[in-house]
Amino acid sequence: MSREELAARQAALLDSLLTGAEAPSGFDASRLRIEADVLLAKRRRLVAYLRPDLPEALGPRYRPLFDTYAAERPKTTSIRAREYADAFAEWLIARGDLPKPRRRWFRR
Repeated sequence: MSREELAARQAALLDSLLTGAEAPSGFDASRLRIEADVLLAKRRRLVAYLRPDLPEALGPRYRPLFDTYAAERPKTTSIRAREYADAFAEWLIARGDLPKPRRRWFRR
């Protein structure tokens, strides 16, 4: 197998794990779905750790909203976890699921 073929298979596997795309040939789709669910739960917990205000504000809506966001915008290696969490918050605000944050004015 050439490097290009291996890279293409790895990309297809990653796509399946992160976006729910069809399992590449040679992989058990049910096992990949389990692994994808585990990775999604891990990202959900990490975002909740980095931005505890989000699950607190959303309550039981946090999980389904995060899962929707994650399906539409899978995390890539080019974005840090904190940036991903902040982007999720911005997405929630844009959709109207969270109010816009108030600006704080400080007096000296």
